[in-house]
Amino acid sequence: MVDIANRLVELCRKGEFETAQKELFSDEAISIEPYATPDFEKETHGLKGILEKGKKWGEMVEEAHGMDVSAPLLADSSFAVTMMMDVTMKGGQRMKMTELCIYHVKDGKIVSEQFLM
Repeated sequence: MVDIANRLVELCRKGEFETAQKELFSDEAISIEPYATPDFEKETHGLKGILEKGKKWGEMVEEAHGMDVSAPLLADSSFAVTMMMDVTMKGGQRMKMTELCIYHVKDGKIVSEQFLM
């Protein structure tokens, strides 16, 4: 699992989120947001849906000013990182946000991700 955690961090630090998802996530993975919004459901099921959610997020971002991903904190079958993003959304709103990202691993693949603010 340490290899999966380190690879996810490596790819996220480069902004290669889609590569990380395609490489490391199970086809049946679940993505859980802190809450539902008009743009995103609270839960997204399946790798296809997670990839679509990532594309939608990318289309909403006008400019990325910075990002930082912490080293992973490991447990037996889970790991967590903090992720800070500084972005300007289309329409001009710049925001900095830090999330705690928790990943669960089973059979060598990430089966769920959960974001907490």
